[in-house]
Amino acid sequence: MAKCDVAIIGGGLLGTCISYWLSSLYDIEVSVIEKEQEVAMHTSSRNTGVVHSPFYLNPDKKGKLAKAAFVSHDLWKRFAEKKGLAWKIVGTLEVALDDTQHKILEKYLKWGVQNGIFEKDLELLDGNEVTKKEPNVSCHSAVFCKTDVAVDYGELTQELKNESVKNGTKFLLNHKVESIENKKEPVINFENKTQLTSNLVINCAGGYSLDIAKKFSIATEYSSLHFRGEYWIAQKEYTDLVKINIYSVPYYPDFPFLDPHWILRSDGRSEVGPNAVPVPSPETYSGYVGNVDTFISKLADVVTGNAKKLLMNADFMNLVAKEWLSSVSKVVMIERVQKFIPKIKPEYFSERGTAGIRTPIITPEGKFLPDVIELEGPNSFHILNYNSPGATGAPAYSAYVVKTLQEKGLLDYPKNLKESIWNFEKVT
Repeated sequence: MAKCDVAIIGGGLLGTCISYWLSSLYDIEVSVIEKEQEVAMHTSSRNTGVVHSPFYLNPDKKGKLAKAAFVSHDLWKRFAEKKGLAWKIVGTLEVALDDTQHKILEKYLKWGVQNGIFEKDLELLDGNEVTKKEPNVSCHSAVFCKTDVAVDYGELTQELKNESVKNGTKFLLNHKVESIENKKEPVINFENKTQLTSNLVINCAGGYSLDIAKKFSIATEYSSLHFRGEYWIAQKEYTDLVKINIYSVPYYPDFPFLDPHWILRSDGRSEVGPNAVPVPSPETYSGYVGNVDTFISKLADVVTGNAKKLLMNADFMNLVAKEWLSSVSKVVMIERVQKFIPKIKPEYFSERGTAGIRTPIITPEGKFLPDVIELEGPNSFHILNYNSPGATGAPAYSAYVVKTLQEKGLLDYPKNLKESIWNFEKVT
């Protein structure tokens, strides 16, 4: 049976970042377990591709993610420049459509400063000032964040994997976890009938992280839901309709979803999206929706455990109905964007973009868990509910995870620092 010191389940952005830090700090056997043929095949590549500045995150509810996002901005910039990867400064306008939403923008300004953003990089604009900046955008007011960047997180993950491999990390691709023998040294059984034992298992399996945790008898009180975010790509002649990312203040602040927005990609494309359609698995990237009666009946199957309580929540069911409509009808999706980009038309979009899936955790009370959680078992460490802006914050957040493991005595190995693009001590 193969053996390693640390096994990381999940070869996405977070798992790859953790492997990089471990392999640059220690001479230990690190194995990253990934069920696909390459890293970053799911959420790490299927997202908006934005390096976010965390002005919109409540520091009291999402403080850990906010701090990681702020610190990681410069880490990603340094890495992208060193590797010659896309780093396209685009900026973001977060628009309010009425005075009620404007008051939320005023909160965002305070949160942004609390989260470390320089005041000079955030600006509150009235509707006329927004139109001067972007003639095709119409709104009551907006926060202009100057520092948001378009990148390709799939490329970043692949390059980081290469660096980790140079340090000695082994990536076990095409290895799908079948079961766990939760012993003093956990044994991971794979569907290909091979096994791996490890002194420590780190679970950062994205949409499957709760399932993996439950194989360790961890987090059994929680449930999860999967939401597909769909995009439409603007035809080339309409790519420059708006030259800044446009987000809108969410109508449902208690739920972890945003209304569709206008996104500039690092390769020059422009897209609208995403919506948030409930689906049965972390990989249901297309299909499933059907007519409304079929969709509601399927929703009852999708929503299990604690999440069933959400079916009694009128706001949640209203959101689900709206998201269903925007999935079956491009016109409905574009109409939502027309509220702040009036000139936009459905015929400007003829091709769907790459859908992604977000998997929030549901508490025993039937509420969405607001922040990432870390749970420890005997010789295992589990990262759950690691959602947006998780890609932005991955370099710093993964360093925080390693620091936590050190403090818990789970990395009791002699250090052997290797040349690194990032400085662990400065980050932590």
